[in-house]
This record gives sequence, structure tokens and C-alpha cells, in this order.
Amino acid sequence: MNENPNRSKLKRVLSGMRPTGKLHLGNYMGALYNWVRLQHDYNCYFFVADWHALTTDYADTANLRQNAVDVALDWLAAGLDPERCVLFVQSLVPQHAELHLLLSMIMPLGWLERVPTYKEQQLQMGDVAAGGKDLTTYGFLGYPLLMATDILIYQADFVPVGQDQVAHVEVTREVARRFNHFYPGPDAEQILPEPQVLLTPSPKLPGTDGRKMSKSYGNTIMLTDPEPVVRQKLKTMVTDPARVRRTDPGDPDVCPVGDLHKVFSSLATLEKVYAGCRSAGIGCIECKGWAADAIVAELQPMQQRRRQYEDQPRLVHDILHHGSELARARAEVTMEQVRKAMHLVQPEYGERAQ
Repeated sequence: MNENPNRSKLKRVLSGMRPTGKLHLGNYMGALYNWVRLQHDYNCYFFVADWHALTTDYADTANLRQNAVDVALDWLAAGLDPERCVLFVQSLVPQHAELHLLLSMIMPLGWLERVPTYKEQQLQMGDVAAGGKDLTTYGFLGYPLLMATDILIYQADFVPVGQDQVAHVEVTREVARRFNHFYPGPDAEQILPEPQVLLTPSPKLPGTDGRKMSKSYGNTIMLTDPEPVVRQKLKTMVTDPARVRRTDPGDPDVCPVGDLHKVFSSLATLEKVYAGCRSAGIGCIECKGWAADAIVAELQPMQQRRRQYEDQPRLVHDILHHGSELARARAEVTMEQVRKAMHLVQPEYGERAQ
């Protein structure tokens, strides 16, 4: 893909995903499903956030590169089209690091400390005595600024997020405002536009134990799970606790399997689920089988596309590197404006330093 005149007129969207390995249904419905649709209406930049992974997993990077490839494979399998969007790797665009450094000079510490997820993750993951991770690092404290940099370096118009991520975009807007105050462009123009939130639907998707689907809980259905594995995982899934016996009526609205039906099943199937569950006309095993049918139907086309890319590993490499070239070119446009506004010495590319 190139930023041809037709696509460059579209509003620009930026989003990324940490490379944690192969994706699960929660990742898909939480972000990827919407990305596939956004690429048709916006000029989209989607990146593998490998530097972000280091903010919490710096102690073990052995799988980082393979995880990045697996994430990209699942993106392509889900339908992201490199002819319609730019797919790239964060660490292959050094302008992210340069702008992050410059913005760190004006970033108040209080702004970082008040980001809700900072203290939440410290509590959840930072108890070293209990086997957690040491998150008392400069990189972890500064990850909201790195996230802001990822957005601002592309002068993005929109950031697709769920309601729980709105605070991060607000930090980005504050950083842009502060930079533009200190360093206005020609005719007082704003070099770093304040991005807008693009709220995207993120349906409730429980894992097999009823909690939020997450690798840390071991309750996931992976996008790469073959049909027998999907069906087996669904068989063990928790259901409405009111249905102790087969003859007990249940309520799909309080059943994790019912939540899966609402996302993946047809209206006709959903009607059968509600009627059968509430009247005890069907058992949980039958209901789980219908949910498995719908999920398998969703996954099979993706798995077929993934195999095509797995058979051509060089193609995935080329897509990511070409996308990173496009991202570097666009990021450099912003950096030229930033350096000029900050009165930094401009690099003489292609010439030997004197």
C-alpha cells in the first residue's frame, strides 16, 4: 500500500497491539474485528507495539520476535489488507523514540502518575515478593507518554478505543496541547493535532471460566484453535449457576455461554437459546454445541487465510518491512516540523557531517 491521493484524503486512524503471541477471541472482538472494518473508511496505521511489551516484560525477550510475527499473522488472517492499511513494527520506526524523548522534556510527572492503569497494574503485577514483576522502572512510568507519541507522530485524527481506554487518549490530547503551546508552528499552527476518540463497540466476551477472556487466566479460545479444541473448551465452560439439574430453567443473560451466543450466533439460534434455556427445553451441552458451531464458522476462514501466510513466511516479513518504510516516511514528516518548531539542528541526510 502507498498513501495514494485517494486514501491520503481520508482521516487518519492509529492503533497498536502488544505482541503477546497468538491472539484469542477476546483480542479479536475487542479490537481486531473493528480494525478490519475501519480500514475501508479511514487511512489506517496499525502497529506491533514491541517497545510497549518491554515496559512490563523486559526481563524475558526471548519470544518477542516470534510473538510479533504471530500477531501479524492473526491480523492478516482476520482480514487486514496491506493494500488498504499500513501494518508496521514500532521498533522499526526510530522516530517514535526521538519524539518520545523530546516530549519527555515537557511531560509533568503528575500526568503520568495519575493515569488509572498505572496504579492498577502496579497492584496487579508489581508484587515482586509474590512472584510479580518489578514495575518501578522509568519505562513503565513513561509508557503513557510512549503511547501518546505513537499517536502524535502520525498526526492521527482518530484513535479507536473502548471506553476503558479513553483516559489514555486524553493524556495524548494534553501532551499535544502542551507541546503546541511551547512550540507553535508557522502562523501559530498546531503541529501536533489533538486526536479524537473513536469509540468502538467491544462486546462482553467471557472466557471458559466466566471471567474476562485473558491468557493470564488460562481461559481463552485462540483464533488458531482447531475445531475439536474449540468444542472441547466449550464443553467445560461454566454456565448459569441456577441450572444445577437438566430440568432447571436458566437465563442466557447471566450465562457466559449466552454471552458468546450474543456475539457469534444468528438471531434464529439466539431465539432458540432463549426459549430452550428459560423453559429447560434444552440442556447446556446442546446450547454449548450451538455456540461452538457459530465460533467455528467464524474461525475457519481466518485459519485458512493464516495457513496461506504461514506457507509464505517471507511475505509476512515483506509486508511488515514495507509497512514500516511507509510509517517511517510519514513519521519523518512530523519530525521535520517538530525539530523546526523546537529550533533543533536539522539533520543533513545523505551528507557527511562536517
